[in-house]
Amino acid sequence: MNPSTTIQKLLKIGEVSIASGLPVKTIRYYEEIDLLAPTVERSDTGYRLFKPSVLNRLAFIRRAQSLGLSLNEIHQILVVHDQGQLPCGEVRQHLQSKLETLYEQIEALETLKAELQGILSGWEEQPPLHRIDQTICPNLQTE
Repeated sequence: MNPSTTIQKLLKIGEVSIASGLPVKTIRYYEEIDLLAPTVERSDTGYRLFKPSVLNRLAFIRRAQSLGLSLNEIHQILVVHDQGQLPCGEVRQHLQSKLETLYEQIEALETLKAELQGILSGWEEQPPLHRIDQTICPNLQTE
């Protein structure tokens, strides 16, 4: 395969942006933080040129982010992939951790919900004067 054939198959950043639906700035950032490493190279003039596989990689990044994974977590998964291994075990661990965090957040929100409902159920538009003098908002502060 001659080099000109290879270069013709590579995509410019604008083409990647259009095909992926991601802004050029985001693609540049992903490259800077090494999320796109094996799919990008530089031309002799310094332009970024992307292998078509970058589109699959960007789709994976978007999906992983939509499930709550951080870019750091995604990077860890991609490192496993780039070593030639199927990263499904790594993905599962991260998703399991996210699920546990969600359960904790839901529990904390349920507690907050109950507290707010309690405050609102006992709300007094005109609290007694002795409570007004001692607090900023007697409905929030107890004596």
